[in-house]
Amino acid sequence: MSAGIVYLIGAGPGDPGLITVKGLKCLGKADAVVYDYLANEDLLGHIKEGAEKIYVGKKGGDHTLPQEQINDLIIARAKEGKSVARLKGGDPFIFGRGGEEAEELARAGIPFEIVPGVTSAIAAPAYAGIPLTHRDFTSTVAFITGHEDPTKGESKIAWDKISTGIGTLVCLMGVGNLGRIARELMKNGRDPETPVALIRWGTLPQQETVLGTLSNISEVAQTRTLKPPVIILVGEVVALRDKLNWFETLPLFGKKILVTRAREQASDLSERLRVLGAIPVEFPTIEILPPESWADVDHGLQQMMMYDWIIFTSANGVKFLVDRLFALKRDVRSLKGPRICAIGPKTAEALEALKIRVNFVPREYRAEAILEGLKKEKLKGKNILIPRARVARDVLPEELRKAGAVVDVVEVYQTVLPKENVSKIRELLKKGEISAVTFTSSSTVSNFAEMVGKEEAQALTAGIPVASIGPITAEKAGELGIKTTVMPAEYTIPALVHALAEHFRKTDEPQRSQRTQRGKT
Repeated sequence: MSAGIVYLIGAGPGDPGLITVKGLKCLGKADAVVYDYLANEDLLGHIKEGAEKIYVGKKGGDHTLPQEQINDLIIARAKEGKSVARLKGGDPFIFGRGGEEAEELARAGIPFEIVPGVTSAIAAPAYAGIPLTHRDFTSTVAFITGHEDPTKGESKIAWDKISTGIGTLVCLMGVGNLGRIARELMKNGRDPETPVALIRWGTLPQQETVLGTLSNISEVAQTRTLKPPVIILVGEVVALRDKLNWFETLPLFGKKILVTRAREQASDLSERLRVLGAIPVEFPTIEILPPESWADVDHGLQQMMMYDWIIFTSANGVKFLVDRLFALKRDVRSLKGPRICAIGPKTAEALEALKIRVNFVPREYRAEAILEGLKKEKLKGKNILIPRARVARDVLPEELRKAGAVVDVVEVYQTVLPKENVSKIRELLKKGEISAVTFTSSSTVSNFAEMVGKEEAQALTAGIPVASIGPITAEKAGELGIKTTVMPAEYTIPALVHALAEHFRKTDEPQRSQRTQRGKT
């Protein structure tokens, strides 16, 4: 059997968006993924189905596997003919032992490629608003390790040269030796008043930045009980953080937001929250499945030309109806007869992505607004098809029938309670670790209460902002004793996120101001 290939991939500093395009491609075609503690686990969502996942993280001296065994593991998988992605935090060749692993692969005759990554040495300062070089401050920068190989006997770092010969110093893995590092720099001529920044969990919403000087930074760090991973940044450029701190001032920075959408739909909301600095905590309260029977749907599709309107009340309805068409070896041309109504912009986007023209979208994205708009169309005698979930409000079909329309409601999908770790979410809510809860439909509210317990739902959400996407969702929440504190004027996901951000902007301004100043001396 011919040997496979190993990709030594830099996963970036933590923010999953900072992995390279090539890194993602190599990750996506790997048969086995061997990943570190500092490689964001969100990246594992890009691996192909059936790929082996092997965690070999090292955390604070606690090693899952010694380096020698990691080398043997990678080589063994490659000798089985597998494509192996060795996913390493930051960049493989900057204090990542990538050079050692590459040497072992070369010695074993295993083909390999190096895929560079964004090192935390440059990314963490950038996310803290600190440029490593600046024409008004310095044109030199050096990366040093704060954790040398203890078997060396003596330090290989030329403290006498770098202390005053380099403008900006970036020290990785050094918080445990912070006092010694500061003393070495001052002993070798660096001004004790030189600004220092400690950046923990750089590029992630948990990022924390503490400021001080060489003379007091060790004491400041002990007061804050900072633990790895921490980047130490020494130099006058630290002063620029006052002007350039952009990440930690995002409106939802560090907020843990509970996302209750179905798993396959959560990514859009979660990503919008991440962009504003939040930590999405996904707790799907809905699982979307095909209907138990396609009989009614198939009957409707067979007589498509008799309908005057098809009303889609969700993007899910679009997906499942079109999927069924393809399963029947037909396509969207089957929808050419009726006019098309979409309840809102996301549903309209799903249709337009399939090149299906939407004839009507109500100004207000709810069933009652659809009814108002279509009443202008003289509904008496019109045939209308509504593909939707099994459990849904009956307001629309009932009112359309009262107006004289002939309405067929077909179940194209069903929503069920998913199997989730309820105890974990309940504990987070009890401890006050969730900053806000989002509900994007009345079903998400009902199912949330069902999963955590109807008696507990009110108590668990009391005292934290609850964001409901619209009045129907808010009404259902109210029936369950859950008070909605945030509701957008437009009933869309982008508007929901914006409303949540505005809420925290108003309530958190004093705390945010304090946070940007903390750690200063």
